[in-house]
Amino acid sequence: MKKMNKLKVAFYNAGGCGGCDMSILDLSDFFINFIKEFDIVFWTPLITDFKYKDLQSIPAGYIDFGFFSGNLNNPEHENIAKIMRNKCKNIIAFGICASEGGIRGLANLYSPEALINTAYVKTKSNDNPDKITPKKNSTYENKYDLSLPSLKGVKTISHVINVDYFIGGCPPHHEHIKRIIDMILNDKLPSKGSWLTNGKSVCELCKRNSYFKGEAKSSIKTIKRIHEGNPDPDRCLLEQGYLCLGSLTQGDCGCRCPDVNIPCAGCGGPLKEVKDFGLRAISTIASLLEDEELVEMIPSPVFLFYRYTLAEFISGSKILIKKGNKK
Repeated sequence: MKKMNKLKVAFYNAGGCGGCDMSILDLSDFFINFIKEFDIVFWTPLITDFKYKDLQSIPAGYIDFGFFSGNLNNPEHENIAKIMRNKCKNIIAFGICASEGGIRGLANLYSPEALINTAYVKTKSNDNPDKITPKKNSTYENKYDLSLPSLKGVKTISHVINVDYFIGGCPPHHEHIKRIIDMILNDKLPSKGSWLTNGKSVCELCKRNSYFKGEAKSSIKTIKRIHEGNPDPDRCLLEQGYLCLGSLTQGDCGCRCPDVNIPCAGCGGPLKEVKDFGLRAISTIASLLEDEELVEMIPSPVFLFYRYTLAEFISGSKILIKKGNKK
């Protein structure tokens, strides 16, 4: 039944690139329908000029759905996550960074000091002969006191607050967002704690899949990078030596990457039965190698197998994090 009042929604981007916000705008003409059905009460920092005080002034439980994108790597992110939990009836971890940590979760392999040094001093493209790095506190024009939040280990939102729903993707594909909007408007959301997904893996949607051709999957005889050679468009990328993780990854993207000769890297998030994406990926690839020595050809295994999920399991101190009860 159609609701008489618009559903109230909020968007916040923490340690993200803004791609998840852009995926909403990529709805194009459908976005007009979106704003007809939803009342946007907060969307920062990329789209509108809402201030944090605007969010704090909203009554508890007033917002129906809060879309939280990006991971958390400083106290400001964690504080806003807790405020949104108080203001929103439902919190959605929007995109792989919020859900699993994303690529920036790989920062947990290094100290904050090492990351700053790389970004501002070691990077060859920088013009920074004085090796200037950000200061925690400074004064602008002799009258504005400015401070930067201190960097911490990258976390997912569920390490800080309870999350109602999860969405994968880097960013989520706009067609999938349409499906989610339809689920919300028609009260068809699954039970709390679920991923909002079509439930199919990338492999299940891939036209290259040997299963659809009635063929047995062959072993991997070599390891290739995506810039090496020209993949056969009619053969499974993995069988050709391109390390594709589509069998473990939710296919809400519609299999866009393998369709254009790019192996799936897992940004859609793990399938329901996959508890540790990286460990399962290692096991899957190892079981298909024709020769164990091929392992030596796999470039940067941690960056490949845990590219999007490292922060879900490892904190900044490299200690496994177990989810607990959060308020």
